[in-house]
Amino acid sequence: MGGYGSFQRRMIRLGHISFFGLGILNVLFAFTAAHLNSVSWYIHIASYGFISGMVTMPLCCFLTAWRESFRRLFPVPVVCVLAGIIFLFIERYRP
Repeated sequence: MGGYGSFQRRMIRLGHISFFGLGILNVLFAFTAAHLNSVSWYIHIASYGFISGMVTMPLCCFLTAWRESFRRLFPVPVVCVLAGIIFLFIERYRP
C-alpha cells in the first residue's frame, strides 16, 4: 500500500474510522429518535439515510483505495448522511 502517508493507506484508514464513527452516529440517532416519541416518515427517511451512509462511506473509501476512479462516488454517502441530518432536524423542529 505504500508508505504511511500514501493515498491508498489514507483511504483505508478513513474507511475504517468512518465505519466506527458513523456507527456511533447511528446509535446516537436511535437515542434521539426514542426521545422524540415519534414514528413519522421523517424519522424513517433519516434512519435510512444514516444507515446507507454508514454502509456506503467505508465502501467508497475502500474502493477508492483500490482504484482511484471510484473517487467520484463520494457524493453518495455524503448526501445520504446529510439527508439523515436534515430530516432529523425537520422532525425535531416541526410544529
